[in-house]
Amino acid sequence: MSDQFIPLSVPNLSGRELDYVTEAVRTGWVSTAGRYVSEFEENVARYVNKDRAVSCQSGTSGLHISLILSGVMPGDAVIVPTLTFIAAVNPVCYQQATPIFMDCDDTLCMDPVKLAAFCENECDFDGKALRYKKTGQRIPALIVVHVFGNMANMPRILEIAARYNMKVIEDATEALGTKYLDDAPCYPGCFAGTMADFGVYSFNGNKIITTGGGGMIVAKRPEDAEHAKHLTTQAKSDELNFIHDEIGYNYRMTNLQAALGIAQLEQLEGFIQTKRENYRLYCELLSDVEGVSILPFESGIRTNYWFYSLNIEDPERHRRDDMIAELSRMKIQTRPIWGLIHQQKPYVNSLSYQIEKAVYYHHRVVNLPCSTNLTKDDVVRVVEAVKQILGGR
Repeated sequence: MSDQFIPLSVPNLSGRELDYVTEAVRTGWVSTAGRYVSEFEENVARYVNKDRAVSCQSGTSGLHISLILSGVMPGDAVIVPTLTFIAAVNPVCYQQATPIFMDCDDTLCMDPVKLAAFCENECDFDGKALRYKKTGQRIPALIVVHVFGNMANMPRILEIAARYNMKVIEDATEALGTKYLDDAPCYPGCFAGTMADFGVYSFNGNKIITTGGGGMIVAKRPEDAEHAKHLTTQAKSDELNFIHDEIGYNYRMTNLQAALGIAQLEQLEGFIQTKRENYRLYCELLSDVEGVSILPFESGIRTNYWFYSLNIEDPERHRRDDMIAELSRMKIQTRPIWGLIHQQKPYVNSLSYQIEKAVYYHHRVVNLPCSTNLTKDDVVRVVEAVKQILGGR
């Protein structure tokens, strides 16, 4: 069996990426102007069945713009998950607002039961605004993250948000291609990122498709998408004379990035198929292995299978960090789940509400290699390594 290094998640640039990028370079359109930017926006919008998509510099910048357009102001509070990458939360502080951290459920996404309990028991609602009782802070918005390509319980979360007049921002940075099945009772066929007021995608190097960096914003209301485009391009009201009508941001995607994105999007469904096959192989090969299991994805969805989560059932006997270190010595790259954000230095004094399940999974989850160019032999090697580690305890 090969002993070559198996990375966790790397780009698969096996399509027409070089053709499109070469064309951008040959014509000199390499910066934030060029036909590939608008073409990529149109292609993403068509893929997720939206009228408009707005490219931006990163998923983080997309979340920032979405918070602005959701009316989040200095002094407000925003409900966020603690089990996610910190970039989902930092934009709240860009707006000089404060996060309120919510627990996850077994999907690793925001727990709607605790969300409802928090709004009902810890807040007041006057018919217009939800306010946190202890501080009087207005809570105009919440950010829900579709973790590892899973789908949060959007029908329930949107119902709660509507009851309390909160805007909802879907962080779908890990979930491009995830959607409800066509026969789902709620939002049939709808893609992650398209059901709330705003949805944000990321094309970082480890995502299911990549532009090297970059992101995309979609919105429920066409006027919000138009405003997002205005803000991400420095809010020019007169481009010729450099007249600006509000504070804007240099959050533009480059033509080179968009050229990559067009080629990547052409392959997305094939990438999802490969990830589905490798996920099922992991599940099959680990089904009779005591002590670990692969976390399932929600029923009723077609996930993009972005990350595979190995759940260690007895973390005292099989320590997560020891397993990661031993796999690394075997030239297999894995990673733990993110450090919980409410425990991180910038946020230790922020409000958190009944964080329990996130702590449970934090000590148990190891993300296994999941690149779209991962071979079946690679999967077998990873599983054999896991078995060897477990057997040596």
